Amino acid sequence: MNRFNWNLRGLLNLVVKTSCPLCQRSTAREFCLDCQRQIQRCQLNHNHPFPLGQPSVFAWGYYGGTLKRAIAALKYENNPHLARPLGHWLGESWLTVKGASSGLTVVPIPLHASRQEQRGFNQAALLATHFSEVSRLPLELKGLERKQETVAQFKLSAAEREQNLSQAFQLGKAFLDRPPSHPILLLDDVYTTGATIRSATQTLHQHGIRVYGVAVLARAQQEKGKMGRN
Repeated sequence: MNRFNWNLRGLLNLVVKTSCPLCQRSTAREFCLDCQRQIQRCQLNHNHPFPLGQPSVFAWGYYGGTLKRAIAALKYENNPHLARPLGHWLGESWLTVKGASSGLTVVPIPLHASRQEQRGFNQAALLATHFSEVSRLPLELKGLERKQETVAQFKLSAAEREQNLSQAFQLGKAFLDRPPSHPILLLDDVYTTGATIRSATQTLHQHGIRVYGVAVLARAQQEKGKMGRN
């Protein structure tokens, strides 16, 4: 689905379908005010963030509660317009914590072409688009490609996730034609074990492309045994 189509769909959802996708209350926005407040209660206090691994992870919130439900509504219930407020909140949080960064290029984690065709959009690409609107960081939607259609990560153990994603990515046309001189900020919807990000990072490193880290909408509370979809 091209950008015009999903923008049109989002507009029609707001104009014609005037109910919140999470609670079905009438609303003129993507989420009703009550659900928006519940989502924002999931936001992390970045004065005391979760311990960060390698590569470093910047997460807007924890993967649970109403935020988890909102991500599911975005990805699995055909609500691409929900990426706009979610991506904007991630961008605003980035600016608050990181400031007006420069010298980074945002690259979303891609879906395999068959899965994107089935879903109609790549949620990471939509989030990255709206994140970049706020953060003002340049965006490259075709920096990476997913060359293998992998099994859904939430079905697998940690070891199986690593194997599932081995060699899953390749450089996209944009980076093949012109490798970036600045580091990459990967962007995805959810971070759980980090297998997806490690695989994408390895692909970029193999081509001499530096990775600054990853920005995600939600990070699993692994220390409490809570795992999500990656």
